[in-house]
Amino acid sequence: MNGKEFLSKFKSSFLWANLLAMALVVVVCVMGIKYGLDTYTHHGEAISIPDVRRRTFDDAEKILSSLGFNVVVVDTGYVKTLPADAVLELSPEVGQKVKTGRTIYLTINAADTPVLTMPDVIDNCSYREAQAKLTAMGFLVGDPKYVTGEKDWVYGVECNGKSLAAGDRVSIEDKIVLQIGSGQRDANDSVVVTDAVYVNMPERGDVNGGEVDNFQVVE
Repeated sequence: MNGKEFLSKFKSSFLWANLLAMALVVVVCVMGIKYGLDTYTHHGEAISIPDVRRRTFDDAEKILSSLGFNVVVVDTGYVKTLPADAVLELSPEVGQKVKTGRTIYLTINAADTPVLTMPDVIDNCSYREAQAKLTAMGFLVGDPKYVTGEKDWVYGVECNGKSLAAGDRVSIEDKIVLQIGSGQRDANDSVVVTDAVYVNMPERGDVNGGEVDNFQVVE
């Protein structure tokens, strides 16, 4: 093939039609990939998370699902004034803008009043230590009740007039009372000291080798 024949090929409409078709295919593929990925990842599409707190879980799920979010319950809490299954918290938080398709994690209200297990604080720690530990665990601690004993030492725990022991279960709504020492001794524990009376004491000089024999002490 000489040069003249080679150049004549470029004048062929069939060649240019094929080249144009190939170019169009490349353009379509590039645009398809670009917009396809944008659609798949919801590029640029952000929605503010609505406030569904205090709503029932079913209502909250319908609202969030209609906006394209997935909904998962991850924890429970307890608020006495709200009905069971009410939404307490969301993560991400209300008002935050996120892409649709994201998972929204919910904390809902428990159906039953939570209970706590009483730790071993009786005759084991001071009032300050016991109060700090119980409060941190979520117990409702009332004013202490003073009993005879070492000052500020924990001698017992009461709830609704009944004594508690380590391991007992207590509702978070019930107030517990710590029995702590007032710093005063019980009268039965008092020690009475009397003057000693010596009987059958030997006369001065009845000493054997510097030791005194045969005497008794009567209190």
